[in-house]
Amino acid sequence: MKIVTHNAKFHTDDVFAVSALTILYPDAEIIRTRDEELIKTADMVVDVGGVDDANSNRFDHHQAGGAGERANSIPYSSLGLVWKKYGEKLSGSRAVMERIDQIFVQPIDAGDNGKDIFMTLVPNVSPYLIHGVVDSYRLTWKENDDWDERFSECLKWATNFLRRLIKIQQDIVEGEDIVYSAYDKSVDKRIIIIDDKYSLGRELVTRVLTGLVEPLYAILFRGDHKSWQLVAINKSAGSFETRQPLPKTWRAKHGNDLDQASGVKGGIFCHRNGFMCAAETKEAILELAKKALDA
Repeated sequence: MKIVTHNAKFHTDDVFAVSALTILYPDAEIIRTRDEELIKTADMVVDVGGVDDANSNRFDHHQAGGAGERANSIPYSSLGLVWKKYGEKLSGSRAVMERIDQIFVQPIDAGDNGKDIFMTLVPNVSPYLIHGVVDSYRLTWKENDDWDERFSECLKWATNFLRRLIKIQQDIVEGEDIVYSAYDKSVDKRIIIIDDKYSLGRELVTRVLTGLVEPLYAILFRGDHKSWQLVAINKSAGSFETRQPLPKTWRAKHGNDLDQASGVKGGIFCHRNGFMCAAETKEAILELAKKALDA
């Protein structure tokens, strides 16, 4: 397998396009060139060559007319073209592929094509984007190193990053399915109990349940602390305001003080903002949930 991309200065789209292909084909030979004869011999061509043809594994967007755009008007770069063909195979599912396309691939495609997708609110202050990380591997005007060596270093980092991103999103999608299943099985849709064999993060659980109408609280097991949590569900995505905060008399209390305030033994603490409390056992957290509902 021979993968060809352009030589000299590299960019975020070609680095990650090549990294995606090398995850699929770890023994592939990578050649950086603009030589048309070498390009013709390649099995895959990325970000060079002037051809967009997924059937022949040609993934360039620099030709007249570009390589098309999505329904939301974000044009494809070489990464987006590679991801469109191989993203599902890399991700293991359509859901993960689409998630990564939205949060990772599309912003890179937009940046490489010069399309603005956000505005900064503070003058002269901007987010340090992944483009900046890739740029940090490039040569400065005072360095005389080899561009191919720098590309290889950046590619190693990018490949590890992409593998990790895929793993994270796979686990998130699986976790979301677990939360939806717990919701479907719940008799009382106000309290959603996550089985203790799943040590799901609070942020994942609340994000899913915030999108549903009935849930007021989630109960989940914290494997790292060997404890149970009762979490109030936010009113809406992006809001810190909860639908039914935990009782004011519980807040900022720990141990025995929390037990006395709640009337339930086994409490560990309640957050001062009333969005979460913890207990030693499932039985205790269930009692706390019932009392919170009636408060």
